[in-house]
Amino acid sequence: MKLDTKFVRSQFPAFAEPVLQGQAFFENAGGSYTCRAVVDRLTRFYTQRKVQPYAPYAASTLGGAEMDEARTRMSALLGVDADELSFGPSTSQNVYVLAQAFGQMMEAGEAIIVTNQDHEANTGPWRRLAEQGIEIREWQIDPESGHLDPSDLEDLLDEKVRLVCFPHCSNVVGEINPVTEITALAHAAGAFVCVDGVSYAPHGFVDVGALGPDIYMFSAYKTYGPHQGLMVVRRALAELLPNQGHFFNGGTLYKRFTPAGPDHAQVAACAGMADYVDALYAHHGGGTADATARGVFVHDLMRDHETDLLQQLLDAVKSRNSVRLIGSDNAQGRAPTVALALNRAGEEVARDLAAKGVMAGGGDFYAVRALKAMGVDPEVGVLRLSFTHYTSQAEIDQLLTALDDVL
Repeated sequence: MKLDTKFVRSQFPAFAEPVLQGQAFFENAGGSYTCRAVVDRLTRFYTQRKVQPYAPYAASTLGGAEMDEARTRMSALLGVDADELSFGPSTSQNVYVLAQAFGQMMEAGEAIIVTNQDHEANTGPWRRLAEQGIEIREWQIDPESGHLDPSDLEDLLDEKVRLVCFPHCSNVVGEINPVTEITALAHAAGAFVCVDGVSYAPHGFVDVGALGPDIYMFSAYKTYGPHQGLMVVRRALAELLPNQGHFFNGGTLYKRFTPAGPDHAQVAACAGMADYVDALYAHHGGGTADATARGVFVHDLMRDHETDLLQQLLDAVKSRNSVRLIGSDNAQGRAPTVALALNRAGEEVARDLAAKGVMAGGGDFYAVRALKAMGVDPEVGVLRLSFTHYTSQAEIDQLLTALDDVL
C-alpha cells in the first residue's frame, strides 16, 4: 500500500499557509511541521482548560483528563505501560535528569559507554559523570562511513559497565543502528541501555516494548507535536534509579524524572500525535488493531514512502566530486537525514538554496564529535537535507533542481 501524501498534507496547516507556498521544507530534522490534531488540542486547552488541572470543577477536570489521555495513548502507541512514559521540557533536559540519577546510583570505578556518533544531548551529560569517578568509555564510529560496529561494542563491555548509550540513528550520519541487537549485547553483559530516538522517531513511532531498550526518548516537536521531550524508562530501571522529583512524588513512576512541573497544555496536546497516527491508519484501510499495531502499520507506510524519495536524493549526490556524502548511499538502511560535506560552509549553501525556495540547514547540528571523527571541520559544518513522510515527489524534484544549480 502506498502512502496517500495528498491526505497526509491535508493534515498539516502549514501546507495551506500562503507564506509557505512554493517553499520546499528540508530541515525537518531540526523540527517538523505540526499536525492539525495537535494544533487543535493545544488551542482548545489554552482557550478552554487553562487552569490548574485535576481540581473538581469542569475546566480543571477536563484539562487533567486530556493530560492523562496523552500519556495513556502515547504509551500504548509505544508498547509500554502508561506510567513508564515521562514528559519533560526537552530531550536534552530529560537526559540531564537521568544522568543525575545514574550519578547518584553508580559508584566510582563503574563505567558508562557512550558513542561519538551522538547528538551532544545524549553524550555530554553522561561524559560529565567522569568528574564523579565514573569511567566513560567511547564506542567510536568508523571515520570514513560513520558506522557503529556492534563488534567494537563487545570489546568495551565487561562487568563494570552499567549503561550503554547510543542513538537509534545519528542526526548527521543517518544510518539506522540495530537497536535490538545492541540491546541484547548490553543486557548480556549486565548493562542497561539508553537509546536516543530523536532522529528516528519522526520517521515512525516504534514499539519500544518489542525493541527492548530500558530507556527510549524522542522530541515531540520533531514528531509533528508540541515542544516536549517524551521519555520511556522501563519499570525495573525506573524503580531502581533515585527519585529526581519532589520527594512526595517518588511513588509515582512517571514523576520520578520530572523535577519541574509539567507543561499542562503541551502534554495534553501530545494526544494529537496519537490522533494523527489513528487518522493515517483509518484512511489507509487499517482494520481492528491495538494502538501499538496501528503505530507499526503507520511506521511502515511512512518508511516505505521516505525510502523511495530518499534513494533519489542519494543517487543524485553520491557521485558528485565536490560532495562528500556522510553515511551510506543505500536508502534501505538509513533515515532521510542527509548530510553533505562540501568545499564551503554548509550555512552558505543553505542560504543559496533558500533563494531557490528550498529550506535546508547548515552547521554542526550538535554532532561536533561525529563530524570531527570523520574529518569534517565543525566550523565549516555540513549541508543537511532532511525530510519526512509528508514530503512530496514535487518537493524532491524542486530540491534536486536547486542542488544542480547551487553545487
